[in-house]
Amino acid sequence: MVSNRATVEQPQATEPPKMRTDGLSVFYGKQAAVKDVCLAIEGCTITSLIGASGSGKSTFVRALNRMHDLVDDAKVTGRVWLDGQDIYDPAVDPVVLRKRVGMVFQRPNPFPKSIVDNVLYAPRIHGERGRRNLRDVAEEMLRAAFLWDEVKDRLHRSALELSGGQQQRLCIARVLAARPDVILMDEPTSSLDPIATARIEQLILSLRERMTIVIVTHSLQQAARISDVTAFLHLGRLVEVGRTTQIFTKPNERMTEDYVTGRFG
Repeated sequence: MVSNRATVEQPQATEPPKMRTDGLSVFYGKQAAVKDVCLAIEGCTITSLIGASGSGKSTFVRALNRMHDLVDDAKVTGRVWLDGQDIYDPAVDPVVLRKRVGMVFQRPNPFPKSIVDNVLYAPRIHGERGRRNLRDVAEEMLRAAFLWDEVKDRLHRSALELSGGQQQRLCIARVLAARPDVILMDEPTSSLDPIATARIEQLILSLRERMTIVIVTHSLQQAARISDVTAFLHLGRLVEVGRTTQIFTKPNERMTEDYVTGRFG
């Protein structure tokens, strides 16, 4: 039986959560895709969202930076807190919010611009004009994304010439250039080969020390490899959340055990 929100126990944390949802539901028309989810997301951790297709993982994560504002028939109820502020408060500017809570999508989506122009998109939008500063930012972010050595001699070539894995790391560099507090990743390696996937995972692990990461993944192996906390969703509801080791070795809910052991999903 699926747990209701009162019985879903969070891992013990020593610090206030970086983000927190309280009774979060998301509707497309009259259909609820996410139902009454309460989840605390610790700072400087990697939280994986797992569950079968249609479980509400992507819908949930997009609610964390108000991506549903861009969908005509979408409605969000409940609250989402970032550092204690309700991000759905009318006083919160969604553009400013998305600078603090960046998004990396399932398929790489570089702009049809040069490699360096992709990385510098956010700094320029936010008013940075110094050429030396911009050059330093570009190198810093490409190094952070483990991409600098591969592209440093072709920074002014089209980003569309890069391989799929390189494009995804470029998209992460572009998000990093906005200096976010949180990065949301919606199946960022699902279209990549194992080598490119390993590089993205290495990158994600390197970012954990200075920012909060929430990743949607269909790969249980990936969740086990890189995440500190794992949350299991089923049919829009949060079934269980816990330390990743606990979720995969000694889950509290039978449904979680059935999912992680491959009995369904």
